This record gives sequence, C-alpha cells and structure tokens, in this order.
Amino acid sequence: MGSAGALLSHPPPQLGSILLRRHHISLPHLSSYMPEPLHCRRLHLRCSAVEGSSSQDTNLPASQREESPSSSLGATLQDPLPGRVENDSFEGVTQEEDQSSLYNFLYPSKELLPDDKEMSIFDHLEELRARIFISVLAVGASIIGCFAFSKDIIKILEAPVSVQGVRFLQLSPGEFFFTTLKVSGYCGLLIGSPIILYEIIAFVLPGLTKDERKFLGPIVLGSSVLFYLGILFSYTVLAPAALNFFVNYAEGAVESIWSIDQYFEFVLVLLFSTGLSFQVPVIQLLLGQVGLVSSEQMLSIWRYVVVGAVVAAAVLTPSTDPLTQMLLAGPLLGLYLGGAWMVRLTGR
Repeated sequence: MGSAGALLSHPPPQLGSILLRRHHISLPHLSSYMPEPLHCRRLHLRCSAVEGSSSQDTNLPASQREESPSSSLGATLQDPLPGRVENDSFEGVTQEEDQSSLYNFLYPSKELLPDDKEMSIFDHLEELRARIFISVLAVGASIIGCFAFSKDIIKILEAPVSVQGVRFLQLSPGEFFFTTLKVSGYCGLLIGSPIILYEIIAFVLPGLTKDERKFLGPIVLGSSVLFYLGILFSYTVLAPAALNFFVNYAEGAVESIWSIDQYFEFVLVLLFSTGLSFQVPVIQLLLGQVGLVSSEQMLSIWRYVVVGAVVAAAVLTPSTDPLTQMLLAGPLLGLYLGGAWMVRLTGR
C-alpha cells in the first residue's frame, strides 16, 4: 500500500513523458525504439518512473528530486551537434532579408515620412492632372519656340555630313515642313524634360523617406548629366562615324543625295537612343539601393554583359555597320562596370 500510495500521489506525467514501468522497457534499450531525429534543435525525453519510492521521496526539494537518479530516469537521450543546421535555412534567411528590404522600400513606416499626409484617391488624381497639364504646357511652349528656329536647328544637325558634300532634297511637297515639325518636337521634348522631371519629383516626394530624399538628388542629377552626355557623344562621335561610313562606301559609285526626312529620322533616333542607353548606371544604383542586386552579382555576369552590350548597340543604332555598333557597345560596357563600382561604394 505504501508504494501504491506513492504511485497515486506522484504527479501525472506531462505531455511527451513516458512511464517506463508501464511497458517494462529498460532505459538502455529505449533508444532502439526511438527513430533518430534528423532535423531538430534539441530533443529531451523526460521519463517519470516510480522505482519503489516511498513517501519520503515526495518530501524532498524539487532540485534534489530532479538530480536523484531514482526519481528522474529521464535525461537527454539525443542531442544533435550544435553546428548541425539545414542548408536551406541560410537560403531562407537570405530570401527573408531581400524581401524585408524590398518591403521596407515599398511600405516605409510613417515615422520616416516627414511630409506624409492622408489624401483620397480623387485628390491624388487631381494633383496628377495638374502636374501633367503643367508638363504638357511646358513641352508645347518649347516646341513652338524650337519651330521658330527650326531652320537653324536643321543646319546644325546637317553639320556631320555637310563637309562630305552630301546634298539633301525633299521628295514630296510637304516633306520639309513635316521634317521641321518632327525636329521641333524632339528638341522641344529635350528642352522641356527638366520641367517634366521636376513635376514627377514633386508628385512622389511626399512619399519618400529622409534617406530616399538624400539619395534622390544624386540620382536625378546623374541621370540628367548622363542623358545629355549621351546625346553629345552621339552627335560628336557616333553620328559622324556612321554617316561617314555610308558616304565613303558609296564614293565613286553613286552621288550622295539623301532624303531630308530619312536623314533626320536616322540622326534623331540615334541621338535619343544613345542618351537613354547612358542611363545604365542609374538603373544599377536604383536596383542596388532597393536591395534586389548586389555589386558582386553585377560583376559576376560580366561575360553576359559584353554580349548584351553588343546586342543593345545593334538594336539601338539605326545603321547596320559594325563600326557604329562597336563605338556604342564600348561605352555601354564601361558604364555598366562603372555603375557596379558605384554600387559597391554605397556598401551594397
């Protein structure tokens, strides 16, 4: 009765504990019945058993009862090595960090937004309509101003081949008129682009954090400088090289008399496509700031970048001569490597 009373007075086992005497399993053979855990941090098997204990065992302090071998048969039977970590956990941590950085960029906290204010969707649309109207008005005024000096602008754009003796003609009555409209449109868009850029920045500025505002200034300035440098590079290097190639190729066989409309179509597309292609470092900095791509990843794919630069040069240049394509592919590759270096300087 004494042992039975002690058994009844013993507290019931917790969840996961095993009463060894119930199945008459000895402790050394218990591990043979347990499958070895593959991926677990720590496995403790608490065994509550009664080995002829008396009522005196129940009166012992809790610390002595836990250290007593008769009252605590359960010990740690399986404890994997602390360095045993599943490989997928590292990838999961990396993905979570990338997702958190992207989430923080898209949904910053309100404490980081100094000019944040609640606006309805109609207020946003009204502000967007007003800024679009100002941008269109600025571009329209620039186009009208360029149209007033369209003949002078055309003479400037004809300069790369005028020294080669190339003559221009119009093949239809209104060809020159529509050409002046096209040239005025391109030039007006180029002159009015700073106002468009300002309206875009003013629209998105309240939703930017303080760190993003510090980063916005260099991005906008660098993008503008690179765009105009691309146009200047195309006007002084690419366009003369491509046009001289065609003139020299036809020399002695045909007289170079070109259509005024097709000539300006070629030159204007080449100028603006080169200016846009010079935005590669800006795109790299944006991707690095968001946390989508690191500088090591950018530099690790340099072989594919070389092929991509050649393909992009072939697509962007209206001419099919390899000289013009190589002249554009070289700066594109240099801009990409420079952008990766700048991303590394920012610590990304």
